[in-house]
Formats: sequence, structure tokens, C-alpha cells
Amino acid sequence: MKGFEHIQAELNEMKKQGTFRTLIPLESDQGSRVTINGNNVIQLSSNNYLGLTSHPRLKNAAIRAVEAYGAGTGSVRTIAGTFNMHKQLEEKLANFKHTEAALVFQSGFTTNQGVLSALLNEQDVVISDELNHASIIDGIRLTKAARKVYKHVDMKSLEDALKQSGTYRKRLIVTDGVFSMDGNIAPLPEIVELAEKYDALVMVDDAHASGVLGANGRGTVNHFGLDGRVHIQVGTLSKAIGVLGGYVASSQTLIDYLIHKGRPFLFSTSHPPAVTAACIEAIDVLIEEPQLIETLWENTAFFKKGLQQLGFKTGSSETPITPVMVGDEALAHHFSDKILEYGVFAQGIAFPTVAKGLARVRTIVTAEHTKGELTEALQVFEKAGKELGII
Repeated sequence: MKGFEHIQAELNEMKKQGTFRTLIPLESDQGSRVTINGNNVIQLSSNNYLGLTSHPRLKNAAIRAVEAYGAGTGSVRTIAGTFNMHKQLEEKLANFKHTEAALVFQSGFTTNQGVLSALLNEQDVVISDELNHASIIDGIRLTKAARKVYKHVDMKSLEDALKQSGTYRKRLIVTDGVFSMDGNIAPLPEIVELAEKYDALVMVDDAHASGVLGANGRGTVNHFGLDGRVHIQVGTLSKAIGVLGGYVASSQTLIDYLIHKGRPFLFSTSHPPAVTAACIEAIDVLIEEPQLIETLWENTAFFKKGLQQLGFKTGSSETPITPVMVGDEALAHHFSDKILEYGVFAQGIAFPTVAKGLARVRTIVTAEHTKGELTEALQVFEKAGKELGII
């Protein structure tokens, strides 16, 4: 079919540069090991931090919900798609996050889009960390608010932006709690102090901190002892929680407003019963099985130390997200292909996901990994790294 020649030309250029990638189907459940092309390999690319995607309690909860309520809900939340279980999940999330209320969206991406586009208008300004997630960036693009970007985790740059924006009705500082490509943690105490000094709102996206940081995985706000001082907490139900969806936890006022103004919420069918019930069970698992988070951090320290001892550069990571910095885009993908050949699945990440020249293989360990698996993975990284001259 004619009409897409310009797109094909761009794809051809990507292939020439070695940055064109194809999707890799998994042939098993999402565990510490997965099956790819019939081969059993160690998984180091998933966000399944605690192994909840296949936790028996979540699977059983999903099965029971399907048998009782069916496969889908048949409506958006505001018409006929709100079941008792949706309210139960949101009440449980609010209690877990120590906020007045919570609201569930279809994904973490649409949560950021829905909150930002509804909350801000031309009278406001949003002040964003330069390395915030794409969903935050796209959410900001949907607003009519003025925009300021501060240098990554640079508090002087943030304060300068606050000083320059005193004439707006409302200033909103938005940041990732944990930055998804580098694994570093936002300096939230300093951000909150500046917000309080300049009468600004704070919004934190805890997608990679929920289930990882804070008491029982409550996130960066709880991790830093800031409960009640952060206005908006956004999170995902599809990483450490192990299922699907996103949520915003905040005041009852904001939640009531988003029910009327949050477009992704208003115009998307509600979560199916299996997803909703599994998410409810996941929060109970976080509370009742804290050893999963303890094991996650033990594995994180073991693997991170091993990479560094081998001579790999891991950037500023403080969390289970540990980038193995390569630099060159094509080399990062070649490295990823090589370790897969040797039995480890860890994806290369390059522009436009990260800046040019900062390509890496991003690894994420989980609570499911054994020390034996991680040791085997380190041996693979060493072998491939030396073959390609990375170490």
C-alpha cells in the first residue's frame, strides 16, 4: 500500500544504524527465568519486582473474580462500570498510601495524562524534572499550562524555576520518585521543602517505587517520612503490584474532580474483574509478606556489587533498576543480543528512550531470583562484556 514510504525510509535508516528492534515474545510466565525461542533464560528485564505476576494468591483471586463476575465489566466507571470491587480497591489503595482517597485509571501512563490535563490550565505553571517519564511529558503537553523544566534532581535549578513563576495561579512540581532508566531516587525532602517555601503543589510518580521503597512498599513519600506533605501520588499496578493499571492517591477533593474531569477515566471501560481482584490481593500480599521486599533488596545489593566489581559502570542507581552503561546505541543492542545468546535476557535501551550517547542495557533484579541465577548472570555479563570490549 502506498503512502508510508517516508516511514519505511526511516525504518531502513534505523536498520542501517543497528538500532531497529523487533518484539521478543515470551513463551512462559514472567518469572526469574523465561522461555524465548524455546530456550530457558534468566530474565533481567521485567518490572516484576516481587514476583507477583504469578503469585498463587493473585492467580486464585483472579480466577474467583472471573467465575463470580465474568470476563469484563461492559461499561465505563461513570455509567455502569463501577463494581463494588473497584471501590474496595480504591479504598485499600488510599489506606495503603495514607491519603484521603484514590482513583484507579487504566494504566500508569493514562493516570499521568488524566491528572495533569485535568488539573492545570493557562493560569498555572508545571515545573518538571528534565528526566521525567514520557507519560509525564505527554501529560504536560495536553495542558494549556506554562512549562518549566529544571535540571535533573538539581535543587538550585528547581528553586530558580519557582522564583521565576510567582505570578501564576498555581505552581505544580512534578517528579518521578524513582527514575526508570537510571534507578536513582528523587531528592523528595528537598523538593517538598522548596514547595512549601514557595506555596507550590507536589506530584510524585511512584511507578518504580511502589512495592519497592517505604514501609511494605508504600513508595518514596513514605520512604522519606513525608506522608501528608505531598499533594498527589501517582503509581502503577503493573510493576511491583504485578497486574495492570494505574492510580492516583490524593485528597477527596482532587479525586472527586478527576471523576468528572479526568478524560482517560471518563472514556475508558473499567478494569475487568480478574485484574481488579488480583490488585486487591496484591496489596494484601505487600502487607502480609514483607519478606519479599527484603529479598528484593538483598538480591539488588548482590547483583549491583557484582557488576561493579567486574568493571561495569552502573551510573547513579540506588534501586533494583541497574543500568549497565555502554554509550553507543548499536553496541548496547549488540551487547543485549550477545548476553541473550549466552542465556540472559536484558534489553538494550537507546535513543529516544535515553539521550544519544547514553545507551545501556537496563537490568532489574527481582525477589524471585536466586543467588545462583544472579551469579550465572554475572558470568554471562563478564563473558559478553569482555568479548565486545565493554570491560
